[in-house]
This record gives sequence, C-alpha cells and structure tokens, in this order.
Amino acid sequence: MNALILLVLLTQAPAPRGNADNGKVLFTKTGCYQCHGRDAQGATATGPRLNQNPITYERFVSYIRKPTGEMPPYTAKVVNDQQAADIFAFLQSLPKPPSVDSIPLLKQ
Repeated sequence: MNALILLVLLTQAPAPRGNADNGKVLFTKTGCYQCHGRDAQGATATGPRLNQNPITYERFVSYIRKPTGEMPPYTAKVVNDQQAADIFAFLQSLPKPPSVDSIPLLKQ
C-alpha cells in the first residue's frame, strides 16, 4: 500500500506557477464572479464560497473541466491550463473567512 501512495505522489505534476493578479482579471472575464461573487465569497442562491476549503490544483482543474451541479464546464478551449493556474493562484491569495471561534458574539 505504501508503494502505491508513493507512486501516486511521484506521478502528480506540480501546479503551474499562477499569477494571482491575472487570475483576478480572468475570474471576472470568464464570469466566475457572477455566481461566486467578486471576491469568491459565494452566495446561497448562486454558488459556494471558494476560499474556505483548500483543494489541490489538480482537483481544482478536474472540477472546472467536469463540474457537478449547475456550474458550466470550463474546457481547455475556454480556460487553458495557465489561465486555470492563474485563477487558482487568485483563489489561494484570498483571505480565509473567520472561524466561529474568532467572533466573540458567536461564541456566546
């Protein structure tokens, strides 16, 4: 079993280096903001918050290429791999939402 895990880890390519500033532009240009908000904060009626649960670059690309639910697919013709890396870098650059424990009023 350990050899299988090692093989998977060795065969995963590192995420391409993304540019968060370009990713922010692409997030708007490709329409991601329409469902997820300008700062990926999400909304109950449209789309989830994107900066609360960190995921790997590979999982991010896999999901945008073949999403579930109502999200349209963003094929490589729509968002190429470098653009996906830029959007991913933008999402990773966003501050994480505060935890319930960090808000005194919610702890009461």
